[in-house]
Amino acid sequence: MILEKVKSDLKIAMKTGDKVKVSVLRMLISATKNREIELKRPLEDEETISSIRSQIKQLKESYEQFKRGKREDLAEKALLEINILKTYLPPELDDKELEEIVKAVISEFGATKKDFGRVMKEVISRVSGRAEGKRINEIVRQHLH
Repeated sequence: MILEKVKSDLKIAMKTGDKVKVSVLRMLISATKNREIELKRPLEDEETISSIRSQIKQLKESYEQFKRGKREDLAEKALLEINILKTYLPPELDDKELEEIVKAVISEFGATKKDFGRVMKEVISRVSGRAEGKRINEIVRQHLH
């Protein structure tokens, strides 16, 4: 389980004195605990991955704001935190693999532009966290006629 790995890595980071990693992992554990309380059950790995992606998205937004505000120190910290969180995600699909999945779904459904939502939902379920929604959206739009 991903969360067990995170907790194990937190202990190691605490022993080695890696303050940034400790902070990031504590933040992640806290976010997953809050989600578990909300759902009243332990999270599945897919839900943990979703939580990690959500935090990465927030950090990317912070990074952009820090860059615009010319706060390079904070931008670098946000980038470091993003890279730490990315290590807990499954490997990303490359564009070719993602396109193959999109094409397969479109042909299975005989989909047209009006079926965009159905195609997106199916592709997202097949990709299971190995690609960002924005990338999936772009590729689905390219292939739907």
